[in-house]
Amino acid sequence: QVQLVESGGGKAQIGGSLTLSCAATGPGDILSVNARSWYRQALGKQRDLVSSWYSGGFTDVSASVKGRFTIARGEYENTVILQMDGLKSEDTAEYFCNVNITHQSYIRKVYWGQGVQVTVSS
Repeated sequence: QVQLVESGGGKAQIGGSLTLSCAATGPGDILSVNARSWYRQALGKQRDLVSSWYSGGFTDVSASVKGRFTIARGEYENTVILQMDGLKSEDTAEYFCNVNITHQSYIRKVYWGQGVQVTVSS
């Protein structure tokens, strides 16, 4: 079972920055990591995709954060970073790490982190 541990959430001022990190730990039977993503869910709203980093290095980012947020591989192999700059009050949400993995059994699974709260205010 793969476990995802998120860190870096907290409070920031409008226009400020925060960096979220997600580290994956677990069994060594991973054949491939197909995608690493960040989602967010504001209070009372659905969970939406923020950004994804796909195997091969292709990245995608939602229009609402384009030009402000950047997803990247972390310093360590199983870490993904979400750099958030130019924060707005509407970025306030709980942020979730998501990893799409193919195990050596060729079974594909999606794993979720517990979530970290990001609060942006003036």
